[in-house]
Amino acid sequence: MIKFSDLGLSPKVMKAVADAGYDTPTPIQAEAIPHALEGRDVLGIAQTGTGKTAGFTLPMIHKLARGRARARMPRSLVLAPTRELAAQVAENFVQYAKYVKLDMALLIGGVSFKEQDRLIDRGVDVLIATPGRLLDHFERGKLLLTGIEIMVVDEADRMLDMGFIPDIERIFKLTPFTRQTLFFSATMAPEITRITQEFLQNPQRVEVARQATTAENITQKVVCFKAENRKVEAKQKRELLRTIIDSEGDKLTNGIIFCNRKVDVDIVMKSLKKHGHSVGAIHGDLDQRYRMEVLAGFKNNDITLLVASDVAARGLDIPAVSHVFNFDVPIHAEDYVHRIGRTGRAGRKGWAFMLCLPHEIKHLDKIEELVKQPVPRLEMDSFTTSKPERNEHPKKKRVPNRPKIVTEVKNVEPIAKAEVLVETAVKNGIPSENTTKTEVSVEPNTKHKTQRKSNPKEQDNKVKGLGDHIPAFLMR
Repeated sequence: MIKFSDLGLSPKVMKAVADAGYDTPTPIQAEAIPHALEGRDVLGIAQTGTGKTAGFTLPMIHKLARGRARARMPRSLVLAPTRELAAQVAENFVQYAKYVKLDMALLIGGVSFKEQDRLIDRGVDVLIATPGRLLDHFERGKLLLTGIEIMVVDEADRMLDMGFIPDIERIFKLTPFTRQTLFFSATMAPEITRITQEFLQNPQRVEVARQATTAENITQKVVCFKAENRKVEAKQKRELLRTIIDSEGDKLTNGIIFCNRKVDVDIVMKSLKKHGHSVGAIHGDLDQRYRMEVLAGFKNNDITLLVASDVAARGLDIPAVSHVFNFDVPIHAEDYVHRIGRTGRAGRKGWAFMLCLPHEIKHLDKIEELVKQPVPRLEMDSFTTSKPERNEHPKKKRVPNRPKIVTEVKNVEPIAKAEVLVETAVKNGIPSENTTKTEVSVEPNTKHKTQRKSNPKEQDNKVKGLGDHIPAFLMR
């Protein structure tokens, strides 16, 4: 069995690896590190969770130990698709380079340009960045890429999904032709293959697992169900999710719940919080500082459940995740492999559940076609119904509208008023004697006319025409 000591790494790097508690490299590390130390371009293909990050950080630290960076001209560049993955790569460099004097800068969105500019001006050996923020600094004239000796592209297939390929091509063209390139991806789409053929020089291909395969130590289940109607579909889906979580009992130490939409991340998080779960959420619209705090809380077990969009599906190194829940079937089949790859890492046992509605069956079919095996079905009968959400009470039985009884009619004379009341009662099927408590007496021989007493004042105040009365001023 190959040991880290057999790979040719420097003593200082080996000491840091030993401090981290590692002795045996993973297959991707064992094959990629020797070629990287020789200065060759490497094309690494491996599923997530196989140790790709250490596969390029260790040889980079070994090679960069000698030399010094110049202002605004970093010596190496690592490109990552998301802020979280970039921050994780930075943590790996800090861990493995603690006995080697190297300066590092992390360029990601959501952080002030001023502090990042200060680091770049000082000169850095290792620059870790997302493509967009890197180009922002370059276009502002704060960064030169002509001194790059080693360039790493991590999670290249995710770059493709997020639309970063044009940026990656531009960055490649800004770096020297003589650079060494380490290119890592879990899958090899045609566009990824084209880029490797254009920008890599006779790369050593390292493939440790069949493309788009899932780890055998992950127990996968899918629950297919049909909601009563589209109005209650989301509610029933949340209830089923809570039921599955509760049914796992002590097996669930922590878990990540993936949603396709950012708005669903917030809704699911609030639903779980209402039912007493320790839960946090991350997606692209949240503040970067908040996202890092949530991730730190999840890693430290202060948060049990993490609800996330696919921004967290790639490259997050959280070794002890026991469960992954796909609240939605991922639209892109490759995302399923990366999502469930968050559990079962480093040989641990993991569980992955997925909820599937009828309109999501087409996406499930593509997943099974990609991984070349069916995802085992789990019947809903094996679960007990969870409690409904607090604000989702069952609807009360509707009582038919009772006939309205007119109890008062304004601006109607007494006799006409009585007739309206009686007529309304008859139409509503109510006996006339129960119509109103007010007694209305009507003389039998009285016609339906209003009898009014004459008022002398009213007679004196009658309006007269000009022919009946001549004003006094005309008689003068």
